[in-house]
Amino acid sequence: PQAPSTRNDIRDCSVDPPYLPPTATNTTARLAALRGTMRTRGAHAYIVPSTDAHMSEYISKRDARLGWLTGFTGSAGTAVVTQDKAALWTDSRYWTQAERELDCNWELQRTPSIESIGMWILKAVPAGGNVSLDPFLFSIDTWNSYSRALHGSGRTLLPLETNLVDQAWGNQRPPPSSSEIYSLPAEFTGSSWQEKVAGIRQRMEQHVRRPTAVLLSGLEETAWLFNLRGDDIPYNPVFYSYTLLTNTTISLFVEGSRLSAAARESLRSGCPGPLCVELQEYGQVSAQLRRYAQGNVTVWLGTEYTTYGLYGIIPQEKLLAESYSPVMMAKAVKNAHEQEMLRAAHVRDAVAVIQYLLWLERTVPQGQVDEFLGAQHIDALRWAQNHSRGPSFQSISASG
Repeated sequence: PQAPSTRNDIRDCSVDPPYLPPTATNTTARLAALRGTMRTRGAHAYIVPSTDAHMSEYISKRDARLGWLTGFTGSAGTAVVTQDKAALWTDSRYWTQAERELDCNWELQRTPSIESIGMWILKAVPAGGNVSLDPFLFSIDTWNSYSRALHGSGRTLLPLETNLVDQAWGNQRPPPSSSEIYSLPAEFTGSSWQEKVAGIRQRMEQHVRRPTAVLLSGLEETAWLFNLRGDDIPYNPVFYSYTLLTNTTISLFVEGSRLSAAARESLRSGCPGPLCVELQEYGQVSAQLRRYAQGNVTVWLGTEYTTYGLYGIIPQEKLLAESYSPVMMAKAVKNAHEQEMLRAAHVRDAVAVIQYLLWLERTVPQGQVDEFLGAQHIDALRWAQNHSRGPSFQSISASG
């Protein structure tokens, strides 16, 4: 029998057979499937990040590749798989959670720096080996950090545009979102999308490099620019999209069938002309960017939200790379109407919080309320407020 002090909510890989809590996921078949695709592609190691193709902080179920492969559901982590080893790196917020969710196929690494991942790879992959990753899931900075970590080691950083986790996941992978993309009413925005586009084009003209186009990869950038909203990612009012805005044209890469009739009408209202939004398939952004970059052009982008895959398409001499795109900078400065709306939203939310505190004062002494019920109740109070679209993250509820 286990000693009373032994924790049974975390794994114990030192005993035979290993002890796994009911929260752990069996990843043996998933790893075998991934290793099969790695062998086919000549990859000796494969790096799997926790983000999506837009460098989003929160992601959709379809993009939860790290979670599917490892069983680990924390919001930040990196996995590396070789033919005989698998390791997960995450920070101290998630160490206990990882010990509950990982099975014994996985080593948990507690120093989540790229240097630490690089050192592990150098030990696990012999010289001459290929270290592969999907360049459309890594930021420019992260790619460069891996490149530096492996530089001169005899290992090659090999970009693979086909995602190997997606191949292993197969038809079990959740489908893309099909919910409606809708227009935000003018009463909330304070400026039309046409005014916003004109403002960005003005910034392009005023820039010393005179860029001919702006590429938008951050999901909130496109949502803000066109006053559109969606719910592709829980707790975030965004939808999967890219935008390529030039001096005279506007290309919106999105699943067009999902646009509401009003949204579609709004985007097409300036056609033909420089304020006509041309709808293109979401998956066409790379091909379109490659074509555009062949001309006498300069593309302005924000490196914080652009993946290395898109960045690598544009020749260096045609690139204007700054930390944030002009849209992200414009979006950060709220107009008077937006400020008024923000304040009004906070007042409505404060009403819900005050109602909640009053409810707690009355119900806690009766011993009828726990943390979960409390979180459910404040969510319900917030939903009841005018214009509510739900919380901005899952309620974090604790007592004691």
